[in-house]
Amino acid sequence: MTKRPNILIVYTGGTIGMVKDYVTGALKAFDFSQISNKIPELQQLHCTIETISFDEPIDSSNMDVNYYVEIAEIIAENYTKFDGFVVLTGSDTMSYISSAISFMFENLQKPVIFTGSQLPIGDLRTDAKENLITSIQIAAAQENDEPVIQEVGLYFEYKLYRANRTTKISAEQFEAFSSMNYPPLVESGVHLNFNYPILLRSQNKEENLIFRKKLDNNIAVLKLFPGITEKVVKSYLNIEGLKGIILETYGAGNAPTKKWFLDILEAFVKKDIYVVNVTQCAGGSVILGHYETSSSLKHIGIIDGKDITTETAVAKMMYLLGENLAKEEFRNYFESPLRGEINE
Repeated sequence: MTKRPNILIVYTGGTIGMVKDYVTGALKAFDFSQISNKIPELQQLHCTIETISFDEPIDSSNMDVNYYVEIAEIIAENYTKFDGFVVLTGSDTMSYISSAISFMFENLQKPVIFTGSQLPIGDLRTDAKENLITSIQIAAAQENDEPVIQEVGLYFEYKLYRANRTTKISAEQFEAFSSMNYPPLVESGVHLNFNYPILLRSQNKEENLIFRKKLDNNIAVLKLFPGITEKVVKSYLNIEGLKGIILETYGAGNAPTKKWFLDILEAFVKKDIYVVNVTQCAGGSVILGHYETSSSLKHIGIIDGKDITTETAVAKMMYLLGENLAKEEFRNYFESPLRGEINE
C-alpha cells in the first residue's frame, strides 16, 4: 500500500465557496470543514483532506499583496505537513494571485493548485465540483514517491495551466482561462494526461523551500491606445514613489515614435523607474527592435517583457522590486525565466 497523500485546501473566498439559501435566495459562505458532506465524491479519492479558511472570505476584487502574503504563509507554515495544496480564490484576479505566489516560492517541490468556479458550489449546474475534485486529484498525483506536479498551477474546465502563463478570458463561460503562449500541463479526460516534458522540476532536490514575501506594489500599468495624450502619459511622472511601469504596447512591442512620448519614457528611465514592454495581444511576444516603432524603445533602455502576460509582469515586478536589485540585475532577471513564466 502506498502512503495516502495529505492535501490542504486553502479557502480565501470567491464564488466557489458560496452556497444559496433557498429560503432567501441569498448567497452565503460555505463551511469548508464540511466539504465531504457537500461533495461526497471526495471520499473516493485516495488522499486525506484538511481545510483552512480565511476568517472573512475575500472577494477577488479586494485582493492585495497583504493577502498574497497571507496565502503564501499558510502554505509555507504547512509545507512539511502536506503533500500538496489546493487554493480556492475568486477567478477574476486568480491569474494575478497565483502568478505572485509562483515567484514567492523558490525551490518549490510540491503542487500548489489554484482553482475556483463560475457558479457557486451549491448550484445545480455548477462547475465547482469538477474543478475542485480534479484539482485535488492532480495535487495528490505521485510517481516514484514524489509529486508529479511541483509548481504553481491553475486548474479550470479540464485543464491545468502553469499559473503564471494564464489570463482570464471569459466572465461567462466555464472555460474561463487561457494560456496562449504555453500548452496545458495536464488535460483531464477519461484519464489525467500529464504533459511530462514541460513540467518544472527543481534543480536542487536537497535544498529547502525558500519563501520570499517582500513584495513592492509601487507600480502602475499604462495601456497605450491610438490618440493617447501627452498629458496622460506625463501624469505618471508625478506618481509619488513609483518604481515601475508595465507598458502595454501594440503587437510585437510597438509604440508611438512621437518625440514627446519617447522623451517621457526616457524621463522614466532617468528617474530609475523601470519600464517593461508587454504586448496587448492575447498571444505572441514582444520583439524589441523588430519594427522601427519598437527600436526606439530598445535604445532608451525599456525592458523586454517577451511573451509574459500583463498579470505575470505585474507579479514579477512586485517580486523583483522587493529584492532591491541593482539596475542590470533587475533587467537580467526580468528578461530571464525564473518560474517558467517566459520562453528563453
